[in-house]
Amino acid sequence: MSSTDTPQLGGHILVDALLAHGAELAFGVPGESYLAVLDGFHLRRDQMRFVICRQEGGAAVMAEAYGKLTGRPGLVFCTRGPGATNASIGVHTAFQDSTPMILFIGQVGTDFMDREAFQEIDYRRMFGQMAKWVAQIDRAERIPEYIARAYQTATSGRPGPVVLALPEDMLTQEVSTPQLAAWQRVMSWPGDADMQRLAEMLNAAERPFVIVGGSGWTPEACGQLRQFAERFALPVGCAFRGQDLFDNRHPNYAGDVGIGINPALAERIRNADLVLAIGPRLGEMTTGGYSLIAAPRPAQKLIHVHAGAEELGSVYQADLMVQASMPAIAARLAGLEPAPESARWKDWTTAAHADYERYLTPPPFTGKGVDMAEVIRTLDRLLPDDAVVTNGAGNYASWLHRYFRYRPFSGGGRGQLAPTSGAMGYGVPAAVGAKIAFPERTVVALAGDGCFLMNGQELATAMQYRAPVVFIVVNNGMYGTIRMHQEREYPAHVSGTELHNPDFAALARAYGARGATVTTTEAFEPALRDALAAPVSTLIEIQVDPDVITPRTTLSAIRAQALASHKG
Repeated sequence: MSSTDTPQLGGHILVDALLAHGAELAFGVPGESYLAVLDGFHLRRDQMRFVICRQEGGAAVMAEAYGKLTGRPGLVFCTRGPGATNASIGVHTAFQDSTPMILFIGQVGTDFMDREAFQEIDYRRMFGQMAKWVAQIDRAERIPEYIARAYQTATSGRPGPVVLALPEDMLTQEVSTPQLAAWQRVMSWPGDADMQRLAEMLNAAERPFVIVGGSGWTPEACGQLRQFAERFALPVGCAFRGQDLFDNRHPNYAGDVGIGINPALAERIRNADLVLAIGPRLGEMTTGGYSLIAAPRPAQKLIHVHAGAEELGSVYQADLMVQASMPAIAARLAGLEPAPESARWKDWTTAAHADYERYLTPPPFTGKGVDMAEVIRTLDRLLPDDAVVTNGAGNYASWLHRYFRYRPFSGGGRGQLAPTSGAMGYGVPAAVGAKIAFPERTVVALAGDGCFLMNGQELATAMQYRAPVVFIVVNNGMYGTIRMHQEREYPAHVSGTELHNPDFAALARAYGARGATVTTTEAFEPALRDALAAPVSTLIEIQVDPDVITPRTTLSAIRAQALASHKG
């Protein structure tokens, strides 16, 4: 497939170009605007799978999840106009999560452009602020060139999404054109001066703290990071929804640095005299609204390592800014000579892990029905090390973040799939995409009742492709996060947050899946064991007390405090 002397349709050339770059899987919803590509998938069906999804938003999330799991661009195809707007949520998630992804959009023919033809949109303007590169392929002979650039752009520096529009008439052009070599991972390496300065700052510290996050990590890089932390006796926290980058059971682990952070961990970071941030963008969620690490000039000494030069210095004026890919910085850190006095902060590290261990013990459950802390602790106990756990947005995720202990890259890929963009509806399609891509791994999706119904139709995709996922739906009859904020700002003024839900277990059975309803804590473990052993997908609906809104507090307590504050 390095060259083609016989003229081919543009759509066929595109599929061959993807194969030349090692593609094995693409997700999408069919459209008449790219029929020639679908025909190309048919011709190459023994080499590449095209997974038919039920909505473009779900397809884009599946592709984003694939990019997170593998570090290779997730591929998604959709039609013009409504298809592209549906898919945009996945593009936004890939951008904020720094995930490599390529979205292909069928476009009106070049002979109809700029007339507001049927479903016509200017995709350069539409996606310009949420993608690394947006382009349109107008000539079929240039398809291999555009595909090669898309792969390199999506994976280089700070990874992210690329959008390519495919005019319908271009895809039916017959041309002969050579294919190009497969993409190569391009890494930036820290200089010797950077590493020397990093070592000097670390050696001068008394209370150092490491925050690891971002994308671009590999199993080898995570292992080298662990070696560095062990040799220097450093406490390590994981940035928002990056908990699977460092073994949560390791004695150097200090907890997740994100929403619902352990108060003791937050205080520890504020009191640190050096923060070594390896990989994260240090966004709003990781920094507690830019309070744990003050912007633009932190109180702590700050070393910020990131793969994208444009990210360094954009928010924080760090004392040392290092542009480096994660495998590159991890390799250099693993070989860094330990300071003779590094043991002086061992007690600091031991105390940080002890704080984390204490935080794993849930407070007494005072609500009615199911105790979500015990649900997550059961998941932690029963799931294999290589499990993939997904979730979307919602307060239900706070129990998962607090009580589930992630293992780094067990099974060869990441184990936590969750949107740092805060997108609802992510967990279900992410789980389906993960199970289709890695059928040997156990995959569990956690979703709230509102979150599930935003992409619950992809349960049909799981059934069609015989991808047995365990879906856990936490049903409290409302948009819980918004209700929590509502009670805090406008106590007792409930508006727009109540939900009337279906029987989720019966809905799953309608799709051909298994369905179970859990109303007591004790009933969850046998339901989970049955689901893990089942040959088809299972949905477990957990009916919870709507007043128990987070692991720490209740709606009643939030309302009472807000009313008292307003009276004062």
